[in-house]
Amino acid sequence: MSVPGRSEALTPRSAQRAGCLVSGVALDHLVVAARTLDEGARWCEATLGITPGPGGKHALMSTHNRLFNLSSDAFLLSFFEIIAIDPDAPLPARARWFGLDGLDLSRGPRLITFVARTSALAAALAALRERGVDNGRALAASRDTPSGPLRWQIAVRDDGAVSCGGALPTLIEWGQRHPAASMPHSGVSLRSLVVRGVPRSLLDMPQLIFSDTPGPALEANLQTPRGPVTLSSS
Repeated sequence: MSVPGRSEALTPRSAQRAGCLVSGVALDHLVVAARTLDEGARWCEATLGITPGPGGKHALMSTHNRLFNLSSDAFLLSFFEIIAIDPDAPLPARARWFGLDGLDLSRGPRLITFVARTSALAAALAALRERGVDNGRALAASRDTPSGPLRWQIAVRDDGAVSCGGALPTLIEWGQRHPAASMPHSGVSLRSLVVRGVPRSLLDMPQLIFSDTPGPALEANLQTPRGPVTLSSS
């Protein structure tokens, strides 16, 4: 199997032939990229009807973010991340996560991928790698919070790119604390997430809606103070 990049999709036949299956994972958060955090906050207010909560700085990638709770009955312990390159941070020693170095955000912030949590990150990545799928390697990351450091391991490809146009999730394994556990209710909740280009045989995630119809790699359906809102990746 060839390595899935940003625009390449995995076909059901190739996934079944390779026996690929990622199990024991749950949706963790949606990722929206912005040129600046201020622009991302204004977009959030105009599009979703709320002001995003605080986040922090990522020294490893020279990025920073803002967050808010996205949990619903179908997506427990989930949140929404608006992320941007930190202009005050030095250049990182490697490609930034989520393909941020090469993204064209001239049309404004947009949904680029989602993150799925697991309690066995190394094993999941090794199983994918054995079947020819490069979904990155585990990196240790952290950021400071008022309650102390937040620590996690996250899979990042060497080129920083997301896989399958963002439909193959970035995998994460949290330390002792999960950020959504202390986030107040935001008024926005995730109702469904449609993925295209990744077959059901690859991801064991009943939360997701796998679609074979033409369309964007991701469609997130949200309930917001402004009513139902659908966010689509490019």
